[in-house]
Amino acid sequence: MFLCARSVRFTLPLILTLLSFAPRPTLAGSSSSLLGISTDGKLLACSNRDSGTVSIIDLDKNEKVHEIKVGRHPEGVTFLGDTHKLATAVYDDDVVVFLDADTGKQLGQTEVFDEPYGIVSTSKGDKVYVTLDYPGRIVEINTKTQSVSNEFSVGQHVKGLAISNDDQSLFSTEYYTALVRQTDAITGKTIDEWEGGSTDNLARQITLHPRRAKAYLPHIRSRITVAHGAGSIFPIVSIVDTKPADGSRRKKIPMDSFQGARVTSNPWDTAITPDGKTFFVVFAGTDDMFVCNVIDDDYRELTFRARLNLGHNPRGVRVAPDGKTFYIYNALDFNIVAYDTDTLQRRATIAVTENPHSEEVLLGKRLFYTALQPMSSRLWISCASCHPDGQPDGKTWHNPEGLRNTQSLAGMAWTHPIHWSADRDEVQDFEHTIRGPLMQGRGLVTGRINDSLKAPNKGLSQALDAMAAYSNTHEFTLSPHAKQGLSPAAQRGRELFFSKQTKCATCHSGPFYSDSNPTDKIIRHNVGTAVDNPGELMGPEYDTPTLLGIYRTAPYLSHGKAQTLEEVLTVYNHDDQHGVTSQLSKQERADLIEFLKALPYEDPVPQAEAAGLVKVNK
Repeated sequence: MFLCARSVRFTLPLILTLLSFAPRPTLAGSSSSLLGISTDGKLLACSNRDSGTVSIIDLDKNEKVHEIKVGRHPEGVTFLGDTHKLATAVYDDDVVVFLDADTGKQLGQTEVFDEPYGIVSTSKGDKVYVTLDYPGRIVEINTKTQSVSNEFSVGQHVKGLAISNDDQSLFSTEYYTALVRQTDAITGKTIDEWEGGSTDNLARQITLHPRRAKAYLPHIRSRITVAHGAGSIFPIVSIVDTKPADGSRRKKIPMDSFQGARVTSNPWDTAITPDGKTFFVVFAGTDDMFVCNVIDDDYRELTFRARLNLGHNPRGVRVAPDGKTFYIYNALDFNIVAYDTDTLQRRATIAVTENPHSEEVLLGKRLFYTALQPMSSRLWISCASCHPDGQPDGKTWHNPEGLRNTQSLAGMAWTHPIHWSADRDEVQDFEHTIRGPLMQGRGLVTGRINDSLKAPNKGLSQALDAMAAYSNTHEFTLSPHAKQGLSPAAQRGRELFFSKQTKCATCHSGPFYSDSNPTDKIIRHNVGTAVDNPGELMGPEYDTPTLLGIYRTAPYLSHGKAQTLEEVLTVYNHDDQHGVTSQLSKQERADLIEFLKALPYEDPVPQAEAAGLVKVNK
């Protein structure tokens, strides 16, 4: 159709107006990772989670120039705009720490509510955005004043974070569901979201394509109905089409069948070259990575280019701004390895920190995270697939003995025996799991092993004892709900908890709020919950779990059917067998829940030591 000059004069402004309101595809910004590279390509920052430090690497010399103490378990790190200043999210200390990479000095810190994980900077460096794993928020921090300037809820257990190149949109991932949410960075309102499948799990990172409206997230599938090494855990890269549209806009690419029959495990981080043509994904369980070609066809998306063997437990990958080099962080080798993007040849190996563990604990941690022999023969699963960094995976598994809600490992050293059914009295008994249908590994003991709860397996294998030593290192952090002490409601709840009226402390006693402890006598209780687990084979009596950290570990009970603490006290407390709570008023239940959410409000270890409780070291 041809338009006369007069019609163009009136139509063009209208077209421009309409275009200004049309949704604009969001392209690449920056994404959170344990690694960050300055925009001039001169410096690399690395969060050393185990050491509690951030290392600064001079990329011209390929050597460490600074290592800065920041606190317990730093996670994401980002440079601030085009500067050499940076910020890191310190997970266990609930702070964001600001650093000067040139001087190696701290510039200050900002306290946040709890568990900061992912962090990204605006292009000007005037703001950083931080995900809070618990309770599922994004916090905006003004980098000049180092103060929180905005905060909004974006789901539950949010970890991964990326920011668009126009600084207008934030993309976050829910850790236990792999849901991707696009949020307006100014208003905090949800723009769009992409749900994962019912089995999608452990989505801790997201990367935006630099030229296409695509987002990439590594995660796993936890197929909870199959307790078998060949069908329970699967490695996935999901690709989200971020253009506003109807219909399916999310594609899963299984990484265990992406290159023939080569199985990989626990995808952790991804990166894309600046030209958008090459995609990298690292696998923390099988200690390798895939290098892929990006296909601009909205169908295949990725094709295989190469597989590289890496070091122990690779958790980070980043590409230099010129695209010529990519860097891998081998978390349990405590080094970064530089590779040539074209030839894939190794260029340099850079030590970033010293091993902060004993040699025994380091060996145990490597075993815990690997999906290779002797731990697993099928390569799909490691201990960390269900207990990443000692946390639960948020799932309830259909085990042969019945439904089993995955438990945290925090405080386990003080609360043996292990499992809901107390069927293991030492970590070494998990040699049965390593050799069994779930992991199908060769095992860590040569020859016959003892039955669980019988003669000890401790001492039969140095490697097995090392894995036990690592597994027993996990500790609690204090509840964010009691940073200012117990609230009046929590104080009232405490009185109820310890009262003869509710009898909560009959079983949930002592510094760890559990009557389980490493003694020869195993204590189990029938609290009426087995009736909600029709496939139960080992109940109806269960071990008493600790209540510390319960504010963040939903779902609850052995069968995982209670989604809230309110449901624990009401729906699933049959005939008051699990504490006498039916007579409580709505306000009293709310007070009791406030107290439970405040646990732990003090460090339990000094009390445990004073009481003469036994800690299992391995």
